[in-house]
Amino acid sequence: MRILFLHNNFPAQFGAFGQYLARAGWDVWFGTSREGVKAAGISVFQYKPHRDVTEKIHPYVANFESAIINGQSAARACMALAKKGLTPDIIMAHSGWGPGLFVKEIWPSAAYVSYFEWYYRPDSPDVLHFAKVPTDPDKSAKARARNAAILMDLAHCDAGICPTRFQKDQFPDCFYSKLHELHDGVDTQYYQPKKHAPRSIGDHVFSEADEIITYVARGMEPYRGFPEIMRALEIVLAERPNAHAIIVGEDRVAYGAKLAEGDSHLKRARESLKLDWSRIHLTGLLPRPDYLRVLQMSDVHVYLTAPFVLSWSMLEAMSAGCAIIASDVEPVREVARKSSDAPLVLCAPDRAAENIIAVLKDRGLAARLGERARALIADHYDSRNIYVQKAAWLESLVN
Repeated sequence: MRILFLHNNFPAQFGAFGQYLARAGWDVWFGTSREGVKAAGISVFQYKPHRDVTEKIHPYVANFESAIINGQSAARACMALAKKGLTPDIIMAHSGWGPGLFVKEIWPSAAYVSYFEWYYRPDSPDVLHFAKVPTDPDKSAKARARNAAILMDLAHCDAGICPTRFQKDQFPDCFYSKLHELHDGVDTQYYQPKKHAPRSIGDHVFSEADEIITYVARGMEPYRGFPEIMRALEIVLAERPNAHAIIVGEDRVAYGAKLAEGDSHLKRARESLKLDWSRIHLTGLLPRPDYLRVLQMSDVHVYLTAPFVLSWSMLEAMSAGCAIIASDVEPVREVARKSSDAPLVLCAPDRAAENIIAVLKDRGLAARLGERARALIADHYDSRNIYVQKAAWLESLVN
């Protein structure tokens, strides 16, 4: 079997799965915008948009033009490979950014699978989570138009895949039967607990008496509860003199509305909250081994989020045996429902501080939560099982 993955980033959702397929004897190709990347067993090539989006284009169609340009650049790279004899049986592309929009024109007999993360609606759960007033009609129209490239993929893909039921439920009913629900999988052999893990970050070494609270997100933003975790830490650090917080992520907005130049949610926290910043450790993004070590030294891991795409970080923290305090929202509840034995503490953001303190006070509770979280991931999200299912499903599309 020969499979071609297309994704602007690398390895993203496809890299580890691609390596699994390569070890199973598949011929694996990966097209990406990232330069200078490689992975064992995968033939990686680059595509690069030939121009930017048209200046002053109508704001409703800017995302669509970007996807078209991206799709065109990926198609040109694929055409060059097709001339050299590349004929994939399956093409899997991330939908929304457009890299797979035109691959069926190059390889009409290949099974085209679109990877769908989100469908934008003016009444979607994340929008309603933040809306204090009725949605602005202009924003509603822009949200609907943002689906243009996604709708193209929905119409002409042979099948679609969504990582969770919650994400699948955002799509129009008329496409529902075309979408297959299957998670990306968690490497439970890598993300596993480690007793007596080194307790240090940078030059700071934590004592055995110190309590470590961890928080992970790509950006420091409301979508991932950054303002709420900082307000919670103001309470927790005042009450728990040995508590420290390790915050992994960049001082930027990855999801949601951007702030004005020079402003950030971290800056606002510094200006508005009374925090002992000597006990807050900002790491930025971390290499994978350092990120794992943060999870392994965690006494309580906090995942605050809007009802949106479920973060890998929560499942990886569970796999690493962390005691999890998470937002009581549907994508998190979907995970929690997979076990009858409560694997994590669900709460509203304004209750985060008291729940963090409760877990820090009861180390037996923390240990039980971590064990149950680990067991749930091993039972339902282990990539070793999911990859077998996903490979069989892909083969069925060809057969």
